Amino acid sequence: MDQIKIGKFIAELRKERGLTQRELADLLAISDKTVSKWERGSGLPEVSLMLPLCKELGITVNELLSGKRLEAFEYQQNAEANIMKLINEKEETKRKIILAVIVVFITLLAGISLLLVSELAELPDDWRIALVVIALVVIFGGCGVAATLEMTSGAFECAKCGERFIPTAGAYIMGMHTITRRYLKCPKCGKKSWCIRRMSITPDE
Repeated sequence: MDQIKIGKFIAELRKERGLTQRELADLLAISDKTVSKWERGSGLPEVSLMLPLCKELGITVNELLSGKRLEAFEYQQNAEANIMKLINEKEETKRKIILAVIVVFITLLAGISLLLVSELAELPDDWRIALVVIALVVIFGGCGVAATLEMTSGAFECAKCGERFIPTAGAYIMGMHTITRRYLKCPKCGKKSWCIRRMSITPDE
């Protein structure tokens, strides 16, 4: 989705209807900062707000996601394209998460096997040390690859302002976490919170 294009489209329609950002926000029971964020292209409306927003602007959801008014012949084509973009984005995220799990499993299996061999087999000390070093390289390297895959799968949503973002590698690794949340600093509002993982970068769920 072209967030910049959609944002300009929202601003254009709002002005056509003689509304300020505050007035449009009041109609939707949200803050004017949220409307401003949309119009700057820093985010898309949540699904729960798309229908009310489109009603106020006199457009369809398909036109909103396309960032322009659509002729009848364009409508179906764009609707299918928008749906496919969302589906493909989520499928790619799922594939990355599954691959990350597989990488961790294989890495730990290989690393632990090497450590067991170095411990149980009768080997010269040099060989034993080499196997331990290789095992540690395999474990840490594999976990690093898995972390990279998992870090770029979808996005994290700030609990304070709702912004979705992909954290830096350093912030991701150092952040405290549970299965679905990670304690991160939002690049938009600058506040730290328990950010929840979302399957897509665009707020469609």
